[in-house]
Amino acid sequence: MDWILSKLYHRFPFLMVDYVTKLTEKEIWGYKNVSYNEPYFMGHFPGYPIMPGVLVVEAMAQLSGLIILGPRIETEERNMIFLGIDNVRFKGAVRPGDRLDMYVKLVYHRNAEKTEQAKMEAEAKVDGNLVAKATFLVGLFPNP
Repeated sequence: MDWILSKLYHRFPFLMVDYVTKLTEKEIWGYKNVSYNEPYFMGHFPGYPIMPGVLVVEAMAQLSGLIILGPRIETEERNMIFLGIDNVRFKGAVRPGDRLDMYVKLVYHRNAEKTEQAKMEAEAKVDGNLVAKATFLVGLFPNP
């Protein structure tokens, strides 16, 4: 967890990656343990708690950022920002007590002088069943 916190700027209650299980140059696997204590379950939905789809997408996006940010040892801080999200599909619900297993594949990475761009394909599963998938286009920009 300390490694994740050193790479991502997200913090509670918006940190959506608990553990990275494997990282290669072009792929990453990780998960989030979804607990009853998540603040959004109070209102989404009372009596039938479901993790909001937008937060499932956010969890996959945070894991995506670790493909690029993970291997770096640099002093310049950068922020990852969505440039586009395509082909988002939800195939099932994520409920309290589930482990959201995620996989992301780097499709391309371009490093320009002032900005970087990357495209990634991501999927999320619960108990081996696909619950969401998406394609992300992200940019990494130096902090002002």
